[in-house]
Amino acid sequence: MEKRLGAWLQETVENLIFWSRWLLAPLYVGLVISLFALVVKFGFEIWTLVSHISEPDTHTFVLDLLALLDLVLLGNLILIVLFAGYENFVSKIDAAEDSVDRPYWMGTVDFSGLKIKLIGSLVAISVIELLKDFISLSSHPKDIPVTAIFWQVLIHLTFVVSGVLFAVMDYISDSRVLRTLELHKLGGKHHDADQVSKAIEQDLEKEISNAKARKAI
Repeated sequence: MEKRLGAWLQETVENLIFWSRWLLAPLYVGLVISLFALVVKFGFEIWTLVSHISEPDTHTFVLDLLALLDLVLLGNLILIVLFAGYENFVSKIDAAEDSVDRPYWMGTVDFSGLKIKLIGSLVAISVIELLKDFISLSSHPKDIPVTAIFWQVLIHLTFVVSGVLFAVMDYISDSRVLRTLELHKLGGKHHDADQVSKAIEQDLEKEISNAKARKAI
């Protein structure tokens, strides 16, 4: 009786923990709503760009164009988090399984790949913001204090260094996985592989495929 109760309790707790991933689903729905808000904001920026076409000052037109690029990069960042995060932590998107429009990187971006994509998008957005401020500084030097530019450059460099460190850590991790698989295969030449070793090899090969997918991206 006690064993049955313990098994039932364990199964209940494990099912509760497993199904708790669906608590993240409303957060991803919120990201979808934010995309709609981003589209509306993009429409306002388009209108601003069109209204400045006739102005002789090209700086204003370039700033409006950079604002559009900034919003596009932000939208890409939201989609990356939405697709990769949902598939990694909630559930597979079955609706996109057989679709010809399915992004090539869906299902191949693990948590490490998601971090690299996020930091890459943040670096790109930071570059756009810096470029906007430099253009504004060239046309209106007194509007932007130099200290603000300094801190923006420092934050941008922080993003760049963080991206490099993430890439180095992923490279070390992938190299360790490859080395472990090589040692496992060498050991398999002297001993018959049992079910446990086969499972280990499958897990390692899966890690390798994920590592290759991250490098391809």
